[in-house]
Amino acid sequence: MANAQSFEPTSPDASGPPNTPPNVLADARDRAIRRLARRARQFPDLRIAGVDTEGLDPRDGALARAIDEGVVRRWNTLTHALRALSGHDPATLEPKMQAVLLAGAFQLLFLDRVPDHAVLDESVGWAKANIRPKAGGFANAILRKVANARAERRDAWTNAPDELPLDAGGAIALTEVPLPADAIERAAVVTGVPCELVDRWATALGSEAAQRIAHHSIARAPTILRTAHDPAWADTESTPPHDDPGHRVFSGSQAELKALLGAHARVWAQDPASAGAVASVADLAPKLIADICAGRGTKTRQLAETFPNARVVASDPDAERAKDLHEAFADHPRVEVMRPDRAREACLSRADLVLLDVPCSNTGVLARRPEARHRAGGQAVARLVEIQRQIIADSIPLLSPGGMILYATCSLEPAENEDQAAWAERWHGVARERERRQLPAGGPGAPPKTHSDGGYSVLLRPGAR
Repeated sequence: MANAQSFEPTSPDASGPPNTPPNVLADARDRAIRRLARRARQFPDLRIAGVDTEGLDPRDGALARAIDEGVVRRWNTLTHALRALSGHDPATLEPKMQAVLLAGAFQLLFLDRVPDHAVLDESVGWAKANIRPKAGGFANAILRKVANARAERRDAWTNAPDELPLDAGGAIALTEVPLPADAIERAAVVTGVPCELVDRWATALGSEAAQRIAHHSIARAPTILRTAHDPAWADTESTPPHDDPGHRVFSGSQAELKALLGAHARVWAQDPASAGAVASVADLAPKLIADICAGRGTKTRQLAETFPNARVVASDPDAERAKDLHEAFADHPRVEVMRPDRAREACLSRADLVLLDVPCSNTGVLARRPEARHRAGGQAVARLVEIQRQIIADSIPLLSPGGMILYATCSLEPAENEDQAAWAERWHGVARERERRQLPAGGPGAPPKTHSDGGYSVLLRPGAR
C-alpha cells in the first residue's frame, strides 16, 4: 500500500492443527485467512492492525496484505455476493469459514492476476486442513459459484445494476448477484460502506454526494507529502506536484519514503484536508500553543513550522502515541511533549491557541482507513460526540485572554462537526469563525494528484458573541 499509515504489530498464528502442511503455514493466503478469522471474531470493531508478513518474500507479503486489506474494504460487498450465491449468511458461519470464503471471493472478484484454480485449490485445501474435511466441499461449492458469477471487466463504472466498481477505476460485471434497486442501498453494497453511513451522508449532503463519497472510499489513497515549509523543495523533482499547492505525491517504496523524509526534516506525510485546519489560521500570531490531542505529531509539526515564534506544548492520553511524540520531538527547540496533566498545568489560562484534533469516526478518510467504515455506527458516533464535548469544555480554561480553540476532525458527520460547533456556541458562548468542511476528492481511476481526504475545522473564539 502507498498509504502513510501505521499498523499495530500482530503475531502470526502458526499453531495450526497437526495435519496442516508446514509449507502452508508460510503461505501468503494462510497468513491472510488466519488474520481475517481473527477479524471475523471482532467484526465490526476492526482495528488498524494489518496481516503479519514477516518471513514472506515481497511478492507473497504483498498478496497477503492485498487480501487482508481488500476484504476489510469490501467486506459488505463480499458478504452480499456470498449470501446471494449460497443462500447462507456468512455472518452466521464460524470465523474460519467466514475468513476462507471472504478471502477466496475477494481474490476471484477483484484480483485478476491470480488464477482461479489457485484460489480454489488453496481455499479448499485450507478449509480441509484447518476447519474439518467436509468444509473443503462447502467452500468449493460456494467459491465456484463466485467464480462463475464474474463476467467481463468494463473500462468505466456507470453504476449499472450488474457491476461492481474497482479501486483503480472501471468495473467488473456480475451475473446471478442481484444488486439493490435503491441508489443508496446499491452504493452501500458495491462499495462496502454500511448503508447506515451512506444514508446519513445522503441526509446531510444529498444523494449524489453520498454516492460519490462511498465510491471514493474504495480508492487506494496515495501518499501525499506536505512540502510547503521546505524552501529547498522547489529544486526536488523526485515527486510530482499535487493539485493543492505545497503538496506533492510520493509513489516509491516505504524504504525510499523513509530515506526521503530523513533527508528533508521539514517535509512529512500529510493530506491537504488534514493540513487545511492549521493552514486556515496561519495569519494568527500565537506565542503559546497547546496541541491537546496530538496523536503522533503530524499537526504538531505543522504548528511548529507555521508559527516559528511560538512555543508548542503537545500531549496525548494514549501511551503508545505519547511515546512516539517524545521520540519525534526529542530535540525540537520549541516543541515540548508532556503528560496531559502537566500540559494542562503549563497552559492553564496562557494558551493563545488550543488545537483540538479530536478523536472521531474517521469517515472523511475511509480510503486511508478502510476499517473505520465498520465502526461508524450511530451509537459509536454518539459516544464520540460526548468525548469531543468533554474535550472542548476541558480546553476552555487553558485559553489566555483573547485565546482561541481550533477544533478539527477527519469526519464528515455533522454530529461531530457543525453540530459540535453549534453546541459550543450555545453552551460556552463562543463564536464560530473560519468554518470549513472539505469533502473527499479524486477517487478510483483519478490521478493521484487530485486525491484528498475529507475533514472539518472551525475556530472557536470565546466571549466574541
